[in-house]
Amino acid sequence: MARSSVEVGPVAAVAFSASSVQAGAAVGATLFPLIGPFGVTGLRQVVSAVALLAIARPPLKRLGLRRLTPALLLGVVLVGMNFSLYSAVQRIGLGLGVTVEFLGPLAVALLGAGATSRRATTARIACGALALAGIVLITDPLAGARTDPVGLAFGAAAAALWAAYILLGQRAGALPGVTGTAVASLVGTALTLPGLVLLLLAVPPAALPRVLLLGTVTGVLSSALPYSIDLLVLRRMPRSLFGMLQSLHPVAAAVLGLLVLGQVLGGVQVAGVAAVCLANVLAVLAARR
Repeated sequence: MARSSVEVGPVAAVAFSASSVQAGAAVGATLFPLIGPFGVTGLRQVVSAVALLAIARPPLKRLGLRRLTPALLLGVVLVGMNFSLYSAVQRIGLGLGVTVEFLGPLAVALLGAGATSRRATTARIACGALALAGIVLITDPLAGARTDPVGLAFGAAAAALWAAYILLGQRAGALPGVTGTAVASLVGTALTLPGLVLLLLAVPPAALPRVLLLGTVTGVLSSALPYSIDLLVLRRMPRSLFGMLQSLHPVAAAVLGLLVLGQVLGGVQVAGVAAVCLANVLAVLAARR
């Protein structure tokens, strides 16, 4: 019983984190016409840095550069991941963009499994083939219009960076509290702030309060809250299980894309999302056996 109670808490935390990320992404997508994907990325970083630095107040000098290096690299990865994802969402929608990005956690689940038997190798290949089939379905080849290839490329870039986020996040999580997230957000702010200022100066004055308000909501829901949860959860959860639970992200993205942005997926595309999620779950289950 004690073991079950310990496991339920982190799993519920990951589920909440996934829903929060996609809710924030949906809100942020409404700002694309005014500040574009880079502007939304910058606002996320600023809000996250302000909130987390106020809470964590990391003792940077005492920790030293060597211990802070994973968190510094994590900041660079977060900027690239968020910008790539938003660029994909702008072109192919939230549900599909997040599903393609989800190939990153799937790769972690497949490559991180320790088994090397022929049966394990076959299982990995099968899961990879299922994920590939899901991506093909997402492009809906039977439909008249093809999915934007540039959007798919941005989604693939976000996938690679999400895998790096999981690997670096586990190391950055070794820092006390949410120091790792706070430092990463500070690095992200330094990288995006100049461009963000220029974009905000170009926003019509009447629209600026709305941009700042929704940008704050986006930053809290998509960065400050879920990334802190993820770093804390990774201390108590195997990396492969964490990767499996990321299958909640495409589902949450599809639902919130529909509710907030009015983005409707076709039946074939829904099947593609389900196939990618299932491939991840099966990959981790096979590895655990």
